[in-house]
Amino acid sequence: MTCKNHIQRTYSPIDNSLYVERHLASAESINKTLEHAVVAQTHWHHVELKERAEICHKMVDIFVENEDEIANELCWMMGRPIQYARGEVAGLAERARYMIDTASDALANIELPEKIGFVRYIQREALGTVFVVAPWNYPYLTAINAIMPAIMAGNCVVLKHSAQTPLCAEQLFNAFQKAGLPDDVFQYLHLSHADTEAVIKDSRIDYVAFTGSVAGGSMVEAAACGRFIGVGLELGGKDPAYVRADADLDHAVATCIDGAFFNSGQSCCGIERIYVDSCVFDEFVRKSVNIVNGYQLGRPDDEHTTLGPVVKTSAADFVRAQVNEAIAQGAVPHIDVDNFPQDEIGTPYLAPQLLTNVNHQMRIMTEESFGPVVGIMKVESDEEAVSLMNDSEFGLTASVFTQNIETAIEIGERLETGTFFVNRCDYLDPALAWTGVKNSGRGCTLSALGYESLTRPKSFHIKL
Repeated sequence: MTCKNHIQRTYSPIDNSLYVERHLASAESINKTLEHAVVAQTHWHHVELKERAEICHKMVDIFVENEDEIANELCWMMGRPIQYARGEVAGLAERARYMIDTASDALANIELPEKIGFVRYIQREALGTVFVVAPWNYPYLTAINAIMPAIMAGNCVVLKHSAQTPLCAEQLFNAFQKAGLPDDVFQYLHLSHADTEAVIKDSRIDYVAFTGSVAGGSMVEAAACGRFIGVGLELGGKDPAYVRADADLDHAVATCIDGAFFNSGQSCCGIERIYVDSCVFDEFVRKSVNIVNGYQLGRPDDEHTTLGPVVKTSAADFVRAQVNEAIAQGAVPHIDVDNFPQDEIGTPYLAPQLLTNVNHQMRIMTEESFGPVVGIMKVESDEEAVSLMNDSEFGLTASVFTQNIETAIEIGERLETGTFFVNRCDYLDPALAWTGVKNSGRGCTLSALGYESLTRPKSFHIKL
């Protein structure tokens, strides 16, 4: 993506062709958008919750009906293989419908014990205008996490989507419009980085929901500093998995490898480092290599492709540098790049890689890769695994594979993470809070708790 003369250009990772071209919003357009949001919110927050839910459910229906077009756009904008692209439409529907249906309970008044002569309760009140800044890697799932509960809570939303996936903002807008959402309750802006920062600083923004890099999160916090507004940040990850000796090994291998390589490894909660008990280490590696060698790297618009390009050449170069550096430091590669002839320097097409003989002095085990590579380390005990899993600046998710659920839970209680999985990974259950610790961010989306940051408590203390 490049911006010249206030034009935003999106180049497809498929063939580096110009796929989308949009004008960046002018200062006048930004001002009008925020003005309209403030006005619209004064009416929208009075609309009955049942009516909000009907409109939002209809929006999901309309969005799902358009899944073929949406999937094709995803394929071309960010390189998702077409056979998997429709899955994001289904994922949006699952999350959106859950948040719609849980709103009545999440937003209900908190009733207090009876006190003679008084009526007391706490009400959840909309904040005003929510600014959502969404990324390209799961462009609909990450956006809807904040958009749907914000609207259901009575807020207005202004969306700034990634420059790599601008059509996602337009698809969401069109679905809301067709569903009958009142004008200006949901709007979008194509923005430069400087204008994004300016919007965060604007007094008409009451909350910011950001998903992106740690550096981007730092910018959001700095821009919002002194405004006393809420900021939700979903940032980086270097998520670990631990395979114990008693794990169902075939299941652990299949799940970990899919968690590491799906979406070409471009997932905040993807598996980026695996710790395996020494008793099953060799077998785990052998089975993993067999799966990875079966991937089909190629153009994502080919129905046979199972591993598409990463989003851009610079991202591929970054991962290649990590891998080459680790090999120079003693890591052992297990995938022959020659088996993936589509891999070519100077393109975003990148062969997958498994590395062993890795350690935490290597960037490949500590720095977020966001690509199709995973390091696998041998461990001798639960204590060693826990220590290594916690040895990270990130803490989004962590997984343990074992048949001993009680022990798994004990391990989970010692891990520094937002979500703990047993015998699965790389999945968001909308009924559970989505949150992180350390440099993975702060705040919470999804679940009933996701409504708390998008509303403010208002206490009623009435003497009879």
